[in-house]
Amino acid sequence: MKLIDYIKDTRGELKHVSWPTRKQAVWFTIIVIVISLFTAYFLGFFDFIFSLLLKKFII
Repeated sequence: MKLIDYIKDTRGELKHVSWPTRKQAVWFTIIVIVISLFTAYFLGFFDFIFSLLLKKFII
């Protein structure tokens, strides 16, 4: 397949995509950031607890 054919096919497929509105994109971005921060704090908390427990067993 030639590169030009690939680009034409890709552009044709992108016309069928249902793109979100600007408002939806902003909300989805906010949701992803909030979930990512929650996950980071959750994992960081348990990492801190487990590191404290390991220090007590090692020392």
